[in-house]
Amino acid sequence: MKRALIIGGSSGIGKATAQNLLNKGVEVHIVGTNNTKLEAFKSEAKNNLTTHKVDITDSAQIDTLQNIISGWDNLDYLVNASGIFGPKPFLDHSQADYDSYLDLNRGFFFITQAAAKKMAATNGGAIVNVGSMWAKQAVKATPSSAYSMQKAGLHSLTQHLAMELADHKIRVNAVSPAVVETPVYESVFGGKKEASDALRNFHGFHPIGRNGRAEDVANTIAFLLSDKASWVTGAIWDTDGGVMSGRN
Repeated sequence: MKRALIIGGSSGIGKATAQNLLNKGVEVHIVGTNNTKLEAFKSEAKNNLTTHKVDITDSAQIDTLQNIISGWDNLDYLVNASGIFGPKPFLDHSQADYDSYLDLNRGFFFITQAAAKKMAATNGGAIVNVGSMWAKQAVKATPSSAYSMQKAGLHSLTQHLAMELADHKIRVNAVSPAVVETPVYESVFGGKKEASDALRNFHGFHPIGRNGRAEDVANTIAFLLSDKASWVTGAIWDTDGGVMSGRN
């Protein structure tokens, strides 16, 4: 049975990706920090889903996860989907704000290393990183300097790993979404209803005329993981309703 590891798999894009893979009969392991969300998803999914409560910004917890990965017989898919988003002016950023974003990349780096070692020792695999349109373009309404550094780092890591890991039959790609309606915005706007109301203003930002849904990005991730994308590696796919092509 194929095995997938989804970092940030208890909500949003990560959860939608996990559900997509579960529907295909893949054994899915998800990593998250919110025990309530992890347990809720586990009870929904019933079969083939294993949860791991891990804070990927904590080096000791990363070590534990690396040991778990090394003990598996195989690992076929890795998706790095954890994320936080809190627009704040550059001049107001604290060191704690900066660390909250960039510490994620350290976690992704060493989790991906453990995953790649396992893939290289077996039959190869596929990795998808969840990047962001904000890594490519600034938006005045959502000042995101540290967030954009973090996501741009993931984009760059994607291309470097695609080159380095190709000989091990490991493909590495990324998706670059624009506004996707996920719970990450609830903390930005102060609640679920407030987020829903605020995000209505962003529909017209996208040439397609609507914000993205988690499933839109998850479908692209599933394709990039699959053998149908066997000749795609090192790509940063704009999954953004057309925003990088132009604006309404």
